[in-house]
Amino acid sequence: MNRQQNERKAVSETGSRWGKLRRRIGWLTLASLLLLALSGLLLLRYAPLPAGASLQATQILDANGQTIASLQRGVNRSVAKLKDLSPWLIKATLAVEDRRFYDHAGVDWRGLARAAWVDLRHMSKEQGASTLTQQLARNLYLSHERTWTRKLKEAWYAARLEQKYSKDEILELYLNQIYYGHGAYGAEAAAKLYFNKPAKELTIAESALLAGIPKGPRYYSPHLNPEGSRSRQRKVLQAMLETGQLTAAQAASAARTEVHVRPLPEEEERAAPYFADYVKKVAIEELGIEERLMNEGGLTIRTTLDLRVQQLAEAAVKQGLQGGNAELQTALIAVDPRNGYIKAMVGGRNYRRNQFNRVFASTRQPGSSFKPIVYASALEKRTITSATRFRSEPTLFYFDHDRQIYRPNNYNGHYFRDEIGLRQAIASSDNIYAVHTLMEVGPEAVISMARRLGITSSFKAVPSLALGTFPVSPYQMTYAFSAFANEGKRPAPTAIMRIENRRGEVLYASHPRQAQVVTPALAYLTTNLLESVFDRGGTARRVSKMLKRPVAGKTGTTDSDAWFVGYTPELATTVWVGYDRGRSITSSEAHRAAPIFARFTEAALADRPPSPFPVPDGIASAYIDPITGLLASPVCPGEGKLEVFLQGTEPMRSCEPLGPLAGEKPAEQSPHLPWWRKLGGWWR
Repeated sequence: MNRQQNERKAVSETGSRWGKLRRRIGWLTLASLLLLALSGLLLLRYAPLPAGASLQATQILDANGQTIASLQRGVNRSVAKLKDLSPWLIKATLAVEDRRFYDHAGVDWRGLARAAWVDLRHMSKEQGASTLTQQLARNLYLSHERTWTRKLKEAWYAARLEQKYSKDEILELYLNQIYYGHGAYGAEAAAKLYFNKPAKELTIAESALLAGIPKGPRYYSPHLNPEGSRSRQRKVLQAMLETGQLTAAQAASAARTEVHVRPLPEEEERAAPYFADYVKKVAIEELGIEERLMNEGGLTIRTTLDLRVQQLAEAAVKQGLQGGNAELQTALIAVDPRNGYIKAMVGGRNYRRNQFNRVFASTRQPGSSFKPIVYASALEKRTITSATRFRSEPTLFYFDHDRQIYRPNNYNGHYFRDEIGLRQAIASSDNIYAVHTLMEVGPEAVISMARRLGITSSFKAVPSLALGTFPVSPYQMTYAFSAFANEGKRPAPTAIMRIENRRGEVLYASHPRQAQVVTPALAYLTTNLLESVFDRGGTARRVSKMLKRPVAGKTGTTDSDAWFVGYTPELATTVWVGYDRGRSITSSEAHRAAPIFARFTEAALADRPPSPFPVPDGIASAYIDPITGLLASPVCPGEGKLEVFLQGTEPMRSCEPLGPLAGEKPAEQSPHLPWWRKLGGWWR
């Protein structure tokens, strides 16, 4: 009994000691928390705000470190008192940016909780919920990275701003600090830039348009994206209606009002302006760099461009358009097919007059420059070979289960009126041969090949696909042909190699990637055939003397577009010439693309010796009789010519004194030939 009492007493004493220890720990924890809270309150109350961040220009450099652009150039900032700003602009800004501005103490906890819940559900940091005060704090003191650490700092600075300044003072600071695009900081500078008037005189419609821009100055600029700007303006007007700042009649009237935006003032000429715009777009939209950080964060962006090559491209374009219609436009993009690096980009004739980059215009028909993709798909499927022959003459093609008829024509109505081989068809750009090929291999195979080569445009499985009737951009055509130049490997497009912040810390570094989309043998065979375009009788024969190295390529001409897509082992280039509104081009205008390509290519590679395209495994060569498509022999009717094939597809038979062996056709015949042509072949 005593033993049990002693055990209970020992347990009780131990429990008492642990209880006292827990109480002490509890009191210490509570004291620590109170001390932390008191420190936080003292810090919040008395700690000074940091100095506002100073603007530093972001530098865009070429591959050799030469400056392409300084994005802070032309910073436009004007300070105005709140009373000197249009009340409509103030109301529009509050309605769309922070409806509860006068009700919170710097942080809208209700909105923040809602945003946090959305972020947690979707495992992202996309919800902002930043008040107008938080936006001001971020612009003054912080970076624009999307992290919870930055959000907490932003909330703390916002609370300090609310303690130090009145609401109207904060609103005035914000409207003088915010970025409105095109170098304009603050509402006063933006009003003069866009409307050529002081901010005090802005109308409801103008105020709504201006208030919508800071959300995304590139997306909602009335100069860069008029439709997007107009759509954003309507959202602002709706927000003003919902918050009671406008009546329904006022909102409807403002939505109908046409806002006249002042043209941008001319800037001094910049190097590679279209490329600089593209780099900025890639950094913001693909790499996630905040636009304000891009413009004033002191970043260093090392790109793939070569300014020497760029200057040669601009000179070739200028010379190639001399003496023509002043409205005739052009685009040129050159890339290194070995790594996908963009080396030169010309998006139009005059950047000052028009900033639209035609390199990315996906509304232009490539015409015959699309044919190599058709032929590559058929060669890969072994549907045709270099010896396959079709008759060049007006032909009817039946498709859609023979319910529809397609009748293509050759350019200028020229036909050989005889059977021709693939090399001759490519050199002369024979449309009949191209459609025969597509009908043999099937349009689905051609579309599949285009997709593998990186072309994402919309296509229809119809015979006219063979003639490039579906729009493609110069950008996509260049990278598609790069795969042929690079032994079947399509490189990933690359414009930015490295981005560093003002402290030299690396924010992004590129890693060139390639995808083997066709075999090296097929790439070489396609290239070898495309070299014939520069031979006698080829569509680019006029510029062959301008080139002193092996070059492959293809012309393309439609009623309103002229193309040349070509390459060497080191450089793939597309040149487009035409009019923005689809106006028809003349015959002389159609011949301007190829000379621009030739002049630029030779100048860009002048310091490099000519490089032949390497011959891979899987290629066979044979002398072929051009009349029969069989192996040449002394009894053949034509003179033998050396031809290349995918190994195993070369002819196995030669000409015989009385023709080919029994049962062997002298050349492949298309099932799409008229019945009387087939009957004539049988009779022979």
